Parts: sequence; C-alpha cells; structure tokens
Amino acid sequence: MDYFNEKVLRNYWDKLMSEAFWENVINASIKITIILIASWLAVKLGKKFIKKVFLMRMRSPLNHSERRQKTIERLLQSVISYVVYFSAIVAILAILDIKIAGLLAGAGIVGLAIGFGAQSLVKDIITGFFIIFEDQFGVGDYIKINAAEGTVVEIGLRTTKINGSTGEQFIIPNGAIGDVVNYSVNNSKIFVDLQMTTDADFEKAEAIINKYLSTLSEVHEELVSTPAFLGVQNVKGTEVTIRIVAETLPQQQYGVARTIRRDVTKLFEENNIPMAYPNMMLYGNSGKEGGRNE
Repeated sequence: MDYFNEKVLRNYWDKLMSEAFWENVINASIKITIILIASWLAVKLGKKFIKKVFLMRMRSPLNHSERRQKTIERLLQSVISYVVYFSAIVAILAILDIKIAGLLAGAGIVGLAIGFGAQSLVKDIITGFFIIFEDQFGVGDYIKINAAEGTVVEIGLRTTKINGSTGEQFIIPNGAIGDVVNYSVNNSKIFVDLQMTTDADFEKAEAIINKYLSTLSEVHEELVSTPAFLGVQNVKGTEVTIRIVAETLPQQQYGVARTIRRDVTKLFEENNIPMAYPNMMLYGNSGKEGGRNE
C-alpha cells in the first residue's frame, strides 16, 4: 500500500513538473485572460451603445415616454451583462476541460429538487416584466409601495430599487409589489392655507392675493396654470382660514407652495393685514387668568 501511494504521488509530481503541463497552464491562463478582457469590453461597449441608442430616441420629437425609455434601457443593460458573463463562464469551463453537459445534467437534477423553492424567484421575474410592459412606473418616478416611498433608480429582472428622500434605499422583490402609488404620472395640485383674523379687511386681502397670483405663471415654469384664490375655507373663533390652489408639473408642488406662503405673508405684513397666530394664555398660582400674549 505504501508503495502504491508513493507511486501515485510520484506520477502526480512528474506531471506537475512536466513542460507540457506548464505549457497548458500558460495557454489556458492566456485564453481565460483574453475571455475576461473581451467580456468586460463587450459589456462596457454594449451598455454604451444601448445608452446612445436610447438617448437618440429620447431626443426624437416622436418620443412621448422618456421615463419608459430609461426603464427599458436599464433592463437591457442588465440583460447584456448576464448574457455576456454567462457565456464567458461557459467558455472558461470548456478551456479547463470541464464537461458542460455533465454540469447541465447535474444542474437539471438540482433545479428539479429546488424547483418548488424557486417559485418566488419566478414570480419576481414575471412580475418585473409586467411592470415594464404595462408601464406601471419607470426609472425616475416618485412612487410609494407599502412603507417604501421615494424615487425609482432601477427596475431589474428580480428587484426594484427605490431611493428614499432621506438617503435610504429600498430593495423590493418584484413579486412582493402590490398596490403602487405613482406621483409622477399626473400633474400635482397644492392647497395653500393661510390664517387671518376675523377683523381683517377680507376684500383688500383678496385683491392683493389675486394680483399676486396673476404674476406667478411668468415666474414659475413648473406651474401648469395660474393659481386661483378659493376664498374662505374655514372659520374658527377669531381665525379665518383662506385657501389658494395651484396645479404644477409632477412633484414640483412643494417649492411653489413654499414660495406662495412666503410671499403672501410678506404682502400681508406690508399692507397691514393681520394674520392669525397661536395665542399663549398665562395663569397665576390661583388659577385665574393673569394675562394673554399674542
């Protein structure tokens, strides 16, 4: 037995130190290196070509869905990476004299064994295709899915990635996507509520607001139409709530709302129109009212 083991080890050693073995190693290393470099270049050039093609399509006057183009562009870039790198792995295995047929047969048996466990993966992929085909949402859209809310940065074959407003990233399996709220499809509406006192000159305030609102469309390109003054929305005690409504391009309402609220407040102060502010009541130790600050 010792003689047999020694003979086997000697045969392995002789093969390891033979010139033919190292020649095969060098040739295989060169071929594998060429395959890896060629694959990297193919993926890089393929992604660049896809990006250029879709950029030309988005510049075309016939294009009406830039967000859909971006989504399909990202998906095709992912697919080309999968195809090229899978082909590279198969070629490398062939160079190493590893039988691809045997691996595929083994993979078929393993795949059959875990087929029931892969149902969620299949569901993710199928759902991903339907999301893109039906154009439910696209890259760059601001959406809400369950607890996740933010901007879509990637729609893959299996998952969707969303960047939240505070920097967090949500990675959601496509099969887990149920109800979707898309804020980027239709124009956005804003309601700006301001509080006045009941003794304020309402007609004067209305004239000032209407004059101001008529100038906004020239200043803000994100406005779809001239904002409108709706009048009194609510009366509570000595406080009157007035409302202004405006329609903007998708997701542009927040900046416009802040501007309207700031400018109207400044105009009221300049024209001596009193606005309602929260009152603070001060009481003494006896519990009787000791004063009121406004």
